[in-house]
Amino acid sequence: MSNTFDAISILSAVAVLTGLGIGFGALLGVVSERFKREDNPLVEQIDALLPQTQCGQCGYPGCRPYAEAINQGDSLNKCPPGGEATIQGLADLLGRAPEPLDGEAQSEAKVAFIREAECIGCTKCIQACPVDAIIGAAKLMHTVIEDECTGCDLCLDPCPVDCIDMLPRTAPLSRWQPVITPPSNVIASDRQATPGGVHVERL
Repeated sequence: MSNTFDAISILSAVAVLTGLGIGFGALLGVVSERFKREDNPLVEQIDALLPQTQCGQCGYPGCRPYAEAINQGDSLNKCPPGGEATIQGLADLLGRAPEPLDGEAQSEAKVAFIREAECIGCTKCIQACPVDAIIGAAKLMHTVIEDECTGCDLCLDPCPVDCIDMLPRTAPLSRWQPVITPPSNVIASDRQATPGGVHVERL
């Protein structure tokens, strides 16, 4: 008798859990369909023209929200990292007249550099970085991952010891040129510069 009762209890529990799973699944399906975001192809194109610095200098929390605002009629000129080139690209895409940049554009690509000897490990720059380009831990030295840094400079103001500089971005690894070591039997006076490069005469 007890074995039968135990079997019925187990089957009842399984049935209840199965019913709950089906019910919650159906509910999630309804909610996801109700709040599904319809992607706008034009917003995608606008977003693709923006520099993806996620710096917030345009007044929006990131490039995607700014792209949506532009699609709704906001100005094209609020992106200092993008500069005049981005404004012109947006104007061409949308058939609107380009406007003067609202802000100061960067003259060259820059990245944040932490003077590590002065860093106190407060983590405030880590919290401010919108793209997680700064690594470190509390009370330990921090450093910037150059390839991830967008140069938004949002980490400068929170730093209590002012140990962060914005420096020109170095050439990416794909653009580095190998260092060619001349043969050991060549001296400096044997090298003659030519328009096509360096000509080396052997002794």
